[in-house]
Amino acid sequence: MKLYVVSGLGADFTVLEKLTFNDDIEVEFLDWLIPENQEEFSHYVKRMADRVDDTEDFYLLGYSFGGIMVQEIHHLKPAKKVVILGSIRSDEEKSPLIKLGGFTKIPRLLPERFFNENSAVVYSFLRKLFDPKNPRINNYFRVRHPYYLKWSIEKISEWKFQKMPNIIQIMADKDIVFPIKNSKPDFVIKNATHLFPATKPKEVSAILLEVFKS
Repeated sequence: MKLYVVSGLGADFTVLEKLTFNDDIEVEFLDWLIPENQEEFSHYVKRMADRVDDTEDFYLLGYSFGGIMVQEIHHLKPAKKVVILGSIRSDEEKSPLIKLGGFTKIPRLLPERFFNENSAVVYSFLRKLFDPKNPRINNYFRVRHPYYLKWSIEKISEWKFQKMPNIIQIMADKDIVFPIKNSKPDFVIKNATHLFPATKPKEVSAILLEVFKS
């Protein structure tokens, strides 16, 4: 069975590299595409989904923003199972900060230069938000194209989605990006932050081995 995996906002697959899967699963990572100028989210989702072969059964796994993406892909190309790590199942589960961004449109108004690599502000904010104590945090976030980052944050803050059945949600109890109090996850990783796939890989892998059991 093929498993398509989408990582988090600005993240390559380093954050997921310690996860292990059943021997019968073929993992294929879907890299983030750079959005076209003023690209609509629905069009971007279709471009991501175009790389999924739905002529055979498949699974989807998404981390953080990737969790939002795989649910959107699932809507176009239904998967046999969908698992989201550190992500939300509907816009109702957003934190007040993210909801505020969607209401005020502040992310859309921010200049693109705010998201470039020379902007100490944005990267300092991301470090504090994801896991300020993790010394490897900059190693996980390598997709640093300014327009991609600005566009992605806009789309997360403005995302509207109704909860779909059978989406398996795994969250950390100390996540401040998507606080657990706003959700009712199927599995909870204890004493973990938003970076739990990297910091608690054994616990996460044990759950995935059971979920994706043939």
